Amino acid sequence: MDNEIRDFLLKHLKGILENDIASYHETTAKDLTLYEWWVTPHRLDGLPFHEFMMTANDTRGSVFGAEDQGQKARSRFDLSNLRIQRYGDTAIASYTLLISTALSTGVTVAAHNESRVMVKLDGAWKVVHVHKSPAWQAPHVQS
Repeated sequence: MDNEIRDFLLKHLKGILENDIASYHETTAKDLTLYEWWVTPHRLDGLPFHEFMMTANDTRGSVFGAEDQGQKARSRFDLSNLRIQRYGDTAIASYTLLISTALSTGVTVAAHNESRVMVKLDGAWKVVHVHKSPAWQAPHVQS
């Protein structure tokens, strides 16, 4: 496994989970494109979408799709089946993102399949594209 990419990816995801805007900017390209299936079936462009979610009323975990139901929640993430493919200054990480959230009613786990494309720009790795899909058997035809 490519430890440089793995360490960068973990730093990027930790920054998002902790609502760390500075880390998010440091690890994400300004022209980011992403698909987040639970938000909209359309592509989202740029940083403002996540910036809003990260600064709106302490939404820890909601950027990843783990809702806190209005309660202060503790969250953590794990990467299941992480695979890193590196091609020079471009890398692709694919995995199932598991977000565990502890609430007063117990622990819930949200799962999403993700791919993140990273490119080394001016000597620094940046996430340039994210694609998320459900980690459950979604219907092929919209009902």
